[in-house]
Formats: sequence, C-alpha cells, structure tokens
Amino acid sequence: MGRYGSHVSTRSGYRGAAEQAAALGGNAFQYFPKNPRTLEPKAFDAGDAARCKAWCEERDIWSIAHGPYPVNPAAEGESAIQMALCTLNDLQIAEACGSIGVVVHFGSYRGTDTLQGYRNMIRWIDSVTENWQGKALVLLENQAGDSGPMGTTPEELTQIRSLIREPGKVGFCLDTCHLFASGEWKPGEWGSFAERSRRLGFWEQVKAVHLNDSRYPSGSRKDRHAAIGEGWIGEEGFRELLGTPELKEVPWILETPSIEQKPHREQLKLVKQLSGEAEG
Repeated sequence: MGRYGSHVSTRSGYRGAAEQAAALGGNAFQYFPKNPRTLEPKAFDAGDAARCKAWCEERDIWSIAHGPYPVNPAAEGESAIQMALCTLNDLQIAEACGSIGVVVHFGSYRGTDTLQGYRNMIRWIDSVTENWQGKALVLLENQAGDSGPMGTTPEELTQIRSLIREPGKVGFCLDTCHLFASGEWKPGEWGSFAERSRRLGFWEQVKAVHLNDSRYPSGSRKDRHAAIGEGWIGEEGFRELLGTPELKEVPWILETPSIEQKPHREQLKLVKQLSGEAEG
C-alpha cells in the first residue's frame, strides 16, 4: 500500500497536524516546523512533538517537514550562517516529531558565476550536516526554473550530493509541478525521464514526492500548482508517474489547492485510483 497525504497546518500542534492528515484519509503528511516566512529558530514544545511521533508510530503514518521559504543554500556571508542555524532548528523539530527529514529548496544564485552558486551550496550543506547527528535528512527539492536555471535537473541534485562530505545525511524531495514546469518532464515522456534518472542513481535518494499538478504547460518555468487532474500534467501523466517502481515506498504529499469541487480528500482518492490501489 502506498503512502499518500497532504500538507497540513500545525495550528493545533504537531500531534494535531498528524490527526488532521489522518482525518483526510492520508497515511502521510507534511507540515511547517515553524513560521515559513522567518529564519528565526523556534523554541518548540518537545512534549507535543513526542506525542506526534508516538501517535504516528502507532498508526504507521509517515511525515516530512518543510523548511521556511527564505532558506537559500546558495547564499553567502552572514545570511548563509543564519539559514544554516534555521535548518538545524528545523531538523531538531523534525527529529522530535519522528519525520523523515526537512525539505529545503535547491539554491538560487544571482551572480554571473553559476559555479560559485554550486560551491556555496556545497559549503552550506556541509555546514549543516557537520553540526547534525540525528536521523532526519536534509531533503533537497528540485526547482521550477522561475528563480533561475539552478536545481531543475536530476543531474544537478545527484552531483551536489556526490560532492558533499556526508551524503548519507542528504536525500531528495521531487516536486512534480516543478519538474513539469521546468521542462524536464515533457508530456508523454515520463518513461524517458524515469530511465535517465535511473541511470544517475537518482531514484534511490528520493525520499518524498510533492504531488502537484501544474497550472501551466511544460517548460513554462512557472511554479503554480493545480489540483490533481486539473492541470497540464493530467490524470494520464500521474498514472505514469505513480507506476514508477522505485517510488512505491516513499510518501506522496499534496501541496495542491483544495478546491470546492475537488478537496484534498477527493484528490487523495483519485491518486489512489490512478496508482491502481482503489477502484475508479
């Protein structure tokens, strides 16, 4: 049986987020460890996190955390130090909640030397992992290309991971809308992308999938999510994706709009149908 769920609010705490995910029919979920707009570390409720972990272990529910949007692994100077401390705080919270890891967007670099952006990323990841001894992973997420070309290809993610000091502390989170919008996933060509990624050893390091349809066509470089089956990827595209054997054991997380005619509960049902786990 696959693991499917949604991004849920922590307004009622970490344990409350897990309960909300289960109420929607999911056996996996994603949450923000803290305010997603700030880099300030959070003094979190360790008791609530422990209750979340125990509740999920009893019910075999998996989770991932998503780091704040301002975190940019390609940044330099004092801001990079602040971002590393922020991510270490997120990892502490994820570990306490029993989560697989913390999703961090691949870096973006505004300078003229893109190679320097990659060097900054390697340095930043090393600064985080050398100060982290827990089981929770840093999960690098592919990008849509709306902030520049960095981080759109599986080659980049696997190369960055191969160059850091402690690759065992880093995995990947694959965002389907980003992959499609970047042009890496072209309509009707999932099989060729899957095989290309297979040759790279990419799939072995994908620990979670953000399951999002795209409001814009392949190659648009616009990061705008659509409800499952309501965008340019469509039901057939997701049927191909969900059939990828290497991804059977990872959590699939909706970050899609929960619209009136297709709320998350209904989208999760559709995903299970497209995966072949439920009757249509």
